[in-house]
Amino acid sequence: MEFIGYLAAILTTISFAPQAIKTIRTKSTDGISLGMYILFTAGIACWLVYGVLLNNSPIIMANAITLILSATILIFKIKHGD
Repeated sequence: MEFIGYLAAILTTISFAPQAIKTIRTKSTDGISLGMYILFTAGIACWLVYGVLLNNSPIIMANAITLILSATILIFKIKHGD
């Protein structure tokens, strides 16, 4: 059962990598909603805390990495707001 959790964690986390890489390379966040990324990043932080409280490795792993990626995009959006 934990395999499904790890698979879901890997797939959903990897899905953020292309956007983060593109944002870092181009410094462009045109078309990205600031409000959505604020809410999304806060939600991911809550999921991370929830995973820590449950001591659930797939939840912790996925959300720690996704938080870094989404926070990176959010920082670029705030700094270079298109």
